[in-house]
Amino acid sequence: MGLDYKLVLWNKHKKAYDKIIAFGMVMYLVLFIVLTLIFNPETIAETMIIRAFGSLAVIMLHIILAIGPLSRLNPQFLPILYNRRHLGVSMFLAALIHGVFAIIHFHTLGNVNPIYSVFTSNMDYGSLTNFPFQVLGFLALLILFFMASTSHDFFLKNLSPQVWKGLHMLVYIAYALILLHVFLGAFQQETSIFTIGIVVLGFIVITSLHLVAAFKESKVDGFKGEKDTGGWLKVCDMHEIPEDRAKIFTVGKKRVAIFKYDGKLSAIHNVCKHQGGPLGEGKIVDGCITCPWHGYQYLPHNGQSPPPFTEKVATYELRLDNDIIYINPIGLEEGTAVEPILC
Repeated sequence: MGLDYKLVLWNKHKKAYDKIIAFGMVMYLVLFIVLTLIFNPETIAETMIIRAFGSLAVIMLHIILAIGPLSRLNPQFLPILYNRRHLGVSMFLAALIHGVFAIIHFHTLGNVNPIYSVFTSNMDYGSLTNFPFQVLGFLALLILFFMASTSHDFFLKNLSPQVWKGLHMLVYIAYALILLHVFLGAFQQETSIFTIGIVVLGFIVITSLHLVAAFKESKVDGFKGEKDTGGWLKVCDMHEIPEDRAKIFTVGKKRVAIFKYDGKLSAIHNVCKHQGGPLGEGKIVDGCITCPWHGYQYLPHNGQSPPPFTEKVATYELRLDNDIIYINPIGLEEGTAVEPILC
């Protein structure tokens, strides 16, 4: 959390991860070039650059799309999620280099605008074997550009989290376009079974991770607690909640996180105001509920971010009866203080 907008938000952890990203990208490019020179020495420099940065961007995109579901399945991946934006911008830069060199190599020798040439040099949209796959890559690059250029918290704040999130969900459209771009390109130019196989394998892995994570989430949404005569919902035994952690339940079609800390219990709405992160998957740090995605914090008893921050989430009343926790399913106004119950 920060009061002022900065072009790049770095701390020691982000610097470490950024160094890993840069090192990984350089090592991949070096390895790609060496292997190309060994197994395909007649490849010209422009083609090598196009293929090296293109394949790098595709691999990085698969890693980016895997981070989300992996973080939901295993909290150990959360530090990577925290640094995913920088990885996304780095991936866009690799895709941009690939696209620029491809346009220069294939579309600057004629007497028409290179961008216009991308869309008009091949109009055979009805053919699988000659489909203009470069158009698909160009459209994907545009989506990645808008995502990279709006990745800063300034745009998140001014566009609103809902609009910003919707814009960045376009990554799945970009992913589909890139898969078709790579598949058709490999099919038309080289008929590369290896490239097609890698793309198919990547798609299977990403799809499987998202389905498994969605199944895990469906268990939370499928929670059906018993109501007592006063309408309070029975949720769980207090011993089921670890210290300084939470358990998530669906209450009145909304996810609620019940935290245990310092011998007390408090309940808040599970969705972080920053990017919709799952607060219940975070933990208590310095007396504050800390979002596992980007570190936004809220006081457990009133759902308010500590001053001078202004974010607020809804709170819920709890009751303890023979170690069994009951929750009032009617949430209170965001930022409403609720006396924690002792446990």
